[in-house]
Amino acid sequence: MVVSILLGRAGGEAVVPRPSPVAELCACLHALADPPHHPRSAAWVSAASEGLTGPLAADAARLAPLWGAFRARYLLPLVGGPERGLDEELADVERLPRSVFVQMTAQALVGQTQRELFDPELSGPAGREARTALRARLRLISPRHRELGERLLADPEELRSRLLIFLEAVGSTVFDAEWARLRPRLRADAVERRRQRHERGAGVLADLPIATAHDDPPRVDFDKIYHATVSLAEQPCVLVPSVHVAPHIVIKHFPGHPTVVQYPIAAAASEAPPLDLVRTRLAVLSDATRMRLCYDLLRTPCTTSDLAARARMTLPQVSRHLRRLREAGLVVGERQGAVVRYRLDLAAVNGLGPDLLAALRR
Repeated sequence: MVVSILLGRAGGEAVVPRPSPVAELCACLHALADPPHHPRSAAWVSAASEGLTGPLAADAARLAPLWGAFRARYLLPLVGGPERGLDEELADVERLPRSVFVQMTAQALVGQTQRELFDPELSGPAGREARTALRARLRLISPRHRELGERLLADPEELRSRLLIFLEAVGSTVFDAEWARLRPRLRADAVERRRQRHERGAGVLADLPIATAHDDPPRVDFDKIYHATVSLAEQPCVLVPSVHVAPHIVIKHFPGHPTVVQYPIAAAASEAPPLDLVRTRLAVLSDATRMRLCYDLLRTPCTTSDLAARARMTLPQVSRHLRRLREAGLVVGERQGAVVRYRLDLAAVNGLGPDLLAALRR
C-alpha cells in the first residue's frame, strides 16, 4: 500500500520545509505513550514522566489516542508559510471550525481517513446512524478510545478546550526546554532541504525514507499501511523535520489544509550507538536461528515456550538465543503475571542501517 503525492507541474514552492513545535510535541507525546519503540526519546520520556504528575499525567493517558498510531491532523501544521511558534500553532487548532475539529478527532480515534464515518453536520436518522457507527467502531478498539469518543459526541468544544489546556501546560512544563535544544538542528535540516528544493523542485520529496519517485504520472510514493492520493496542485506540502518521530515517518492530509510529511532527521553523533554495539547486533542477526526467532517475535510477543514450540527447539536452546538477542538490545522481555513475553524492538532493528552510518561518522 502507498500514499502517493502527485507532483504534476508543481514547482519547488509547493513544498515548504520548516520545523513545527506542535508536530514535535505530538511526536514526543507519541513516544511517551509507547516508550519501548522510541529509544531516541528515552531521555525526554524519563524527564516528562517525572514532570507530568497529577491531573497532567491523567490527561496524558486519557488523551493519548489523539497522538497514537493515527495522529490527529491538527497536531501537525494546519497552515503553510514560515515557521510559527507553539502558541500560534495551538491558536490554529482553536480556530478550526467545529465540524472540522470533530472530523479530524474522529479520524484519529478510528484510525482511518474516511470523513464519512462521522459527519457532525448530519441530523435526523443519518446523524443517529453516523453516531452509532462511530460508537461501534470505538468499542472494538479500547475503553480509552470509547471514552474519548463519548466526550467528542457530548461536547466537542469542551474536549478541544481540555486538549489545548493540556498541550499548553505540557509545553511550559516539559517541552519548551526540549524544543529550544532541538530547534537549531531542525532548522538546519530544513535549510538543507530548501537548498535541495531549489535544485530538484518538488522532487526533493523522493529523498525521504520509504519514498520512491515515479515518472508516469510524476509522483512520489510512500510505503505506508493504507492507500491515499494527494496532489500538490490542490494542496501544498509542509515538510517537517523531527527528532522524536523516529523510527516513523508521518503523512497527514485533509481537504483544505496542506499535506504534512514529518520525517526523522539523522541521529546526532552523541546519540549514535557505539560502533561495537552495532557490530554486535549485526553479528547476532547473522545467525539463521536467531533470525527465525525475530521473524516470529515481529508478528506477536511470545513466551520462551511459545518460541520453542514454533521453532521445534528445546527451552534451553531458545533461552540461549534469546539471551544473545536481549544483550544486543534487539529483544525486550515484558512480564505479564507469571510469564514473560518477548517482543522484537522494532526501533533497534529498523535503525541498524542509519545507526551503522552514524556510528562510523563519530
